[in-house]
Amino acid sequence: MRHSVPRAPQFYVTAPQECPYLKNRLERKLFTALNGEDSQTLNNALSKQGFRRSQNVLYRPSCGDCSACLSARIPINIFSFSKSEKRVLKRNLNLIREIKTPWASSAQFDLFKRYVDFRHDKGGMSGMNKSEFTSMIEETSVKTMLCEYSLKNDQVKTLVASSLTDIIADGLSMVYSFYEPEMAELSLGKYMILDHIKLAKEMKLPYLYLGYWVKGSEKMDYKSQYEPLELYSNGKWSILKRHNENANDIASEYFPPEDRATNTIYLPKSNA
Repeated sequence: MRHSVPRAPQFYVTAPQECPYLKNRLERKLFTALNGEDSQTLNNALSKQGFRRSQNVLYRPSCGDCSACLSARIPINIFSFSKSEKRVLKRNLNLIREIKTPWASSAQFDLFKRYVDFRHDKGGMSGMNKSEFTSMIEETSVKTMLCEYSLKNDQVKTLVASSLTDIIADGLSMVYSFYEPEMAELSLGKYMILDHIKLAKEMKLPYLYLGYWVKGSEKMDYKSQYEPLELYSNGKWSILKRHNENANDIASEYFPPEDRATNTIYLPKSNA
C-alpha cells in the first residue's frame, strides 16, 4: 500500500539588498512558492501571519536588526468613515467600479506607467515592461479580482484607477494599486481603500489587508491614517491607537524590534 508524503511549503530567505523604504538599511525576505491545489489554503493561512503575495510567491520581511515593516489591516466591523473620508467618497460618486478577472490590458499598462513615473520613478517597478506588467496581473493561483475604476463621459469610459485584489478567507487583500496621478484632487489612492472597505462589508468579510506600513517611510506612512488599524507583530495582531500622537512613537512603544526569522509560522493542515 502506497502512502503519500504530506506536502509542506519550503521557505527561503533572500540575500541582503538595499531597502526600498528606509535609507542606509538592508532588507531580507522570507518567502515560499505559491502553486498547486493548496495555494488558496496557504494564502489564507499566511496572510493572517503578515505575509504578502507577489505573483506566485508569498513573502514577509525577515530583517534581523529592523522591524519597521509591519503588516497592516483594517477591521471592517468596527471601522466608520470620518468626515474627510466621506468627502472623498462623495467626490468620486461618478466613478464606475467594475470587478473583472485579472487580465492585463493596454489601458491598464499605460495608466500604470504614468503612476510609476510620477510616484516611484526610482523604484524597482520603474523599468517594468508590458510583459512583466502582464505577469504581475495575471500570474495568480489564488482567488484574485481586478477592480477597475472609470469615468464615463459621453458614453466613453476612461480608466483612472485599478487595484489587483486577492479574496482570502477573512478579508480582501490589496496586492497592488495604481491610479491617474494627474487627478490629485480626487484622492484616488485613498478612494480605492475606502471603496474596498465598502466592498468587504458587502461581501461580509471582516478585514481589509493593506500590505506593509513602514515606520519612518513617507511612501508608506499614509496607511497609519486609517483608524482603527491593526498591525501584526510578535505573532499577533494589535490595534494601533494614535490619539493624535506621533504614530511612529506609538508603534515603537507597542511593537518593539524583533527578529521575524525566529517567529513561528503556523501552516494549514495538509489534506494529503
